[in-house]
Amino acid sequence: MPDFRLCRLLGLLGALWLAGCAGPAVEQQAAEPETDPALAAEHARRAMSAWEQGAREAAIEIWRQAVALNPEDPVAINNLALALKEQYRFAEAADLLEQGVTRSPGVAELHYNLAVISELYLLELDKALTHYRAYQNLVNEEDAEVDGWIADLERRLQ
Repeated sequence: MPDFRLCRLLGLLGALWLAGCAGPAVEQQAAEPETDPALAAEHARRAMSAWEQGAREAAIEIWRQAVALNPEDPVAINNLALALKEQYRFAEAADLLEQGVTRSPGVAELHYNLAVISELYLLELDKALTHYRAYQNLVNEEDAEVDGWIADLERRLQ
């Protein structure tokens, strides 16, 4: 004759196990990636070297690593965005430059490149105008060419 107490205990343990599996998932917070500015700078140097040697995709991947290791580096962000632009990945380049502008709003080159990509490749004229103006406000001297582009955009947007 089977031991009913043992069967009941095993049944109870099985039910508890199933209840635990059916319970709400425990949310784990996404860990922030580790930053390492020194390693990021080394990656950026390697990416530039790869780019100059014609290894375009390798350079892009290395710059991505550099940006992940130091998302505050506007030079790495700018270089990666320009490399993406050269690969006709305009929306991706613009998104990256937007992130760069958010983190480093005082870097004129980020605004300039975002304006050019927005105007010429994405046809986002309002965004282009905003960033050409930001660029002009940040540079120390007037840029007559950019002044002309601003005037042209203002006319086109009226």
